[in-house]
Amino acid sequence: MRYVNLAGTRVPTIGQGTWYMGEDPGSKAAEVAALQQGINLGLSLIDTAEMYAEGGAEQVVGQAIAGRRDQVFLVSKVYPHNASRRGLPTACERSLKRLGTECIDLYLLHWRGQHPLEETVEAFERLIEQGKIRRWGVSNFDLDDLQELDNPACATNQVLYNPAERGIEFDLLPWSRQQQLPTMAYCPLAQAGRLLHHPVLAEIAARHAATPAQVSLAWVTRGEGVIAIPKAVSPAHVRLNAAAQDLVLTEADLQAIDLAFAAPTRKQRLAMM
Repeated sequence: MRYVNLAGTRVPTIGQGTWYMGEDPGSKAAEVAALQQGINLGLSLIDTAEMYAEGGAEQVVGQAIAGRRDQVFLVSKVYPHNASRRGLPTACERSLKRLGTECIDLYLLHWRGQHPLEETVEAFERLIEQGKIRRWGVSNFDLDDLQELDNPACATNQVLYNPAERGIEFDLLPWSRQQQLPTMAYCPLAQAGRLLHHPVLAEIAARHAATPAQVSLAWVTRGEGVIAIPKAVSPAHVRLNAAAQDLVLTEADLQAIDLAFAAPTRKQRLAMM
């Protein structure tokens, strides 16, 4: 298993995402079981947000980590409209209650909103002082946003990244690596897993006796400082995600992906989902 240093903790390069979890009560048991299986397989980083199912995903996570909180690196995100001096502590308390924990390991601003960054950072720092969170970071920040933030206490930037969405490679990802700021990649299989049927990924997967999803995850995490957070609910998909850490793509594989999904040659607007 490969690891990245995130917020002072060694975490696996592949974690577990929870977007769309908690929306269907009939799926809750399967979602909880999937997260628990992932923990058993070493996928100890779990990412969620108060936005996901309006707290429903956090409740799923809370049930999954009950009795094993010390085995998990827990990430959650706050709505921008809650990221004020008054709103952020209240939002954090709601998340803590849903998650069934006293402290979130890494708490992120989900995207930029109307509240000044200085105010949000001040509220984050106060939560650290109170022991409610260990570290803070951001999500959906482009390079100019990070440079405006200009704060070494920021522990990560979570952004959209997969073979079909490579815009961050032009300037954001190189700058983040230079600053030793880990990148968390959401939707590493593209939205609704649409990369899973791409013929080039399927061809590469066949050569390695792997799946297209594993190829995409191996590609996303091929460089230093990148963590992928795919969502999986079926036991088979959880096992495959965990095993993707063992897949090493060849130079020929990488060239084939470059031909199918061109790397950016100019600055692009930051893609978001």
